[in-house]
Amino acid sequence: MQMMTRDVLLGMEEEEDDDDGDIGDVPASKRPFLTPHPSSLVLDNLEQTTVSNFGPLESQPDFRTPEFEEFNGKHDSLFFNDGQRRIDFVLVYEDESRKETNKKGSNEKQRRKRQAYESNLICGGLQLEATRSVLDDKLIFVKVHAPWEVLCTYAEIMHIKLPLKPNDLKTRSSAFGNFSWFTKVLQVDESIIKPEQEFFTAPFEKNRMNDFYIHDRDTFFNPATRSRIVYFILSRIQYQVRDNVKKFGINKLVSSGIYKAAFPLHDCNFSQRSEDPSCPSERYLLYREWAHPRSIYKKQPLDLIRKYYGEKIGIYFAWLGYYTQMLFLAAIVGVACFLYGYVNQNNCTWSKEVCHPDIGGKIIMCPQCDKICPFWKLNSTCESSKKLCIFDSFGTLVFAVFMGVWVTLFLEFWKRRQAELEYEWDTVELQQEEQPRPEYEAQCTHVVINEITQEEEHVPFTTWGKCIRVTLCASAVLFWILLIIASVIGIIVYRLSVLVVFSTKLSQTFNGTDPIQKYLTPQTATSITASVISFIIIMILNTIYEKVAIMITNFELPRTQTDYENSLTMKMFLFQFVNYYSSCFYIAFFKGKFVGYPGDPTYWLGKYRNEECEPGGCLLELTTQLTIIMGGKAIWNNIQEVLLPWIKNLIGRYHTASRTEKKSPRWEQDYHLQLMGKLGLFYEYLEMIIQFGFVTLFVASFPLAPLLALVNNILEIRVDAWKMTTQYRRMVPEKAQDIGAWQPIMQGIAILAVVTNAMIIAFTSDMIPRLVYYWSFSVPPYGNHTQYTMEGYINSTLSYFNVSDFKSRSRGSSASDFDIRTCRYRDFRNPPGHPQEYKHNIYYWHVITAKLAFIIVMEHVIYSVKFFISYAIPDVSKRTKSKIKREKYLTQKLLHENHLKDMTKTMGVIAERMGPVVTDNNLRPKSE
Repeated sequence: MQMMTRDVLLGMEEEEDDDDGDIGDVPASKRPFLTPHPSSLVLDNLEQTTVSNFGPLESQPDFRTPEFEEFNGKHDSLFFNDGQRRIDFVLVYEDESRKETNKKGSNEKQRRKRQAYESNLICGGLQLEATRSVLDDKLIFVKVHAPWEVLCTYAEIMHIKLPLKPNDLKTRSSAFGNFSWFTKVLQVDESIIKPEQEFFTAPFEKNRMNDFYIHDRDTFFNPATRSRIVYFILSRIQYQVRDNVKKFGINKLVSSGIYKAAFPLHDCNFSQRSEDPSCPSERYLLYREWAHPRSIYKKQPLDLIRKYYGEKIGIYFAWLGYYTQMLFLAAIVGVACFLYGYVNQNNCTWSKEVCHPDIGGKIIMCPQCDKICPFWKLNSTCESSKKLCIFDSFGTLVFAVFMGVWVTLFLEFWKRRQAELEYEWDTVELQQEEQPRPEYEAQCTHVVINEITQEEEHVPFTTWGKCIRVTLCASAVLFWILLIIASVIGIIVYRLSVLVVFSTKLSQTFNGTDPIQKYLTPQTATSITASVISFIIIMILNTIYEKVAIMITNFELPRTQTDYENSLTMKMFLFQFVNYYSSCFYIAFFKGKFVGYPGDPTYWLGKYRNEECEPGGCLLELTTQLTIIMGGKAIWNNIQEVLLPWIKNLIGRYHTASRTEKKSPRWEQDYHLQLMGKLGLFYEYLEMIIQFGFVTLFVASFPLAPLLALVNNILEIRVDAWKMTTQYRRMVPEKAQDIGAWQPIMQGIAILAVVTNAMIIAFTSDMIPRLVYYWSFSVPPYGNHTQYTMEGYINSTLSYFNVSDFKSRSRGSSASDFDIRTCRYRDFRNPPGHPQEYKHNIYYWHVITAKLAFIIVMEHVIYSVKFFISYAIPDVSKRTKSKIKREKYLTQKLLHENHLKDMTKTMGVIAERMGPVVTDNNLRPKSE
């Protein structure tokens, strides 16, 4: 490839730059721009193509500028005006000469930077064509085309795998072959979306070009690969050197406003096919067969998604689809457990006792706060106890054990599916292909000796510098986690203080006949308002921390894009874990557990009395909290992801239509779409992983969580598909081998879920106390019944308290008004007058022992099953391993044979040339 090597520098001595000191700015004398490579000469030339400027613009070497062409009227065209050169990327800027808001000097500086950048692009081998906007004459669209030589050069630099020969090994067999009549309905019609031809592939090398399957140069590099290569170049081209500091890359130019946008093109309109018969109209096919609501029951066309958007987008939708399929089984079992509890709620003995007028109606409960809280009758919680019977049943235990096994099956089978996709999509050796991020390369100012090669290599910081960065980043993350914990404590204090207010405003009478008081108790009102406030705080802190986490990760400076995303993922998830789950952990494991008893209550900060659970326990409140957070989060995300982009695009189309009735070209239509951003997919993963946590960590309190997640995910897949195909610009296709750091995060959640569900059943629900009563305390020697029964359970689990033993700060006036001598409270303690008055009784120690035994047994059983499943199901199937080895063998054999053919051919030519010379030498003595 012919490239200019003239060294041109754009340096402005007195320029005010807002982006000084950003990542990517580094002393030019110290920075080795890219790591060494066999083709590093090309990359070195990229460094030498920076336009210089010392003095007035007129004295500078001539900039190489794009060709300016008028729009030819072909609004669906994906080519330059000559109809031959394909548009691989589009840059958009506002003509500085027509700007009105900025100062003239600033406009001139921006223009010179842009001209330097575009000149360097042309020097680097790219071809540019500029066209003025049809709708807004201030906008200029610079179309970028990469010629064949440029594509080949950078395909080798980027280690891009390309076809060698057709591959007949990749045949997929369905596990439901006997039900093909049924699965055919769910499959995408192959006459509409044709299966992709499979090839043996190998990293591209220019000197072995004849080995590759090149039938047509125009189609050898597909549009996604072409866009990747051009973006790789755009990210590394320089445009300015100031104070011996080089500035480079399209991302910095866009963020500083020199360019308004940079993006690859969609291939057509989503609602109709392209008018160009040679265009495959893949965007239209994706919308019709994937994003359209009528395709909601069909399987996703993963191969076409991967081809159009790249492997990174493809693996996300493959994972989301697989997760949704596995949720079907969990949802069915969850609904069955819910129905079991619902059908048997009328047979719930302890709930009947709570509602019975002669049992619950005569039990007077102690006040749950100091002084102003009234005494209340147990039957006022009748409705809550009935609801609790639905969730706190034997089915809950069965479902918790099932989910512990289900999550292991999901993770193990997904690993196998992921390995299949790695093979089918040629990402098995992706880590060897991935290039360093340009921001990392820009900071490589330190020279170290590689311990293995004993050669010099450049790194961004020393070992000590890396330790300092890691320490600062960890401290920042820890600070924000502590901030979340502080907000949780604030919510707890709110609960404790507001409970007093609601107890005063919603004072209850002994008869409990008011319909509102049956449903809106002080505890319920406190729980609902605290959940809403907690949700609002979660969303506010999320918005702030997202920006902080990105800043921290940028400072940390990971080497590759995969490392960057994994680092950001761990930071964001740690924060989100505490943010979303802290309130649930508080309700499940802390609320009502350390309250003391009426005569000696426990106080927060010496002022606020600890919050108590209702007589039915905190399980129902945990269910309410999960419902509010899951439901609120789903609504909020849909507003953010769907409604806002749709409204923005609608407003944009309205303004466009009001200006002119002309048809705009493809690049202008795409410019008016929304930008998804490089971290857009990250937030999609985060949303699903948070949901995965709710489904697994607290499922013992809410068996319907998998069903809600299933419904949400079915819609989420199509909403994300609709959003990407209709509302957003086309993203730069990226490679991805797997789902990255999300896999170990899910494995960690799966391990923690066993513990949390066991503890919810043991400490949050009343299942263990009921079982202890049924098997030990309902019959002699502790009980009076002749057979095992649940009758008398409520009376046995409520302790007595003498109201005269209230301390002065807790004593109210209602006891003397109604001549109440004793009240009941939820605990296992000895009654007044007992030698060990208000101490824990024998029932308490039986229950504690049973709870601890249950946790140990349940954890060990489930962990044993999980370990066995993980051992029995290999991460990569035997068939996939054989395919990978077979393809690698055939690929090496093919390359070796081609190499031998070339060597044989070369030796033959040499032999032919040497033959006559040897003959002449043999004949020479005779002639003499």
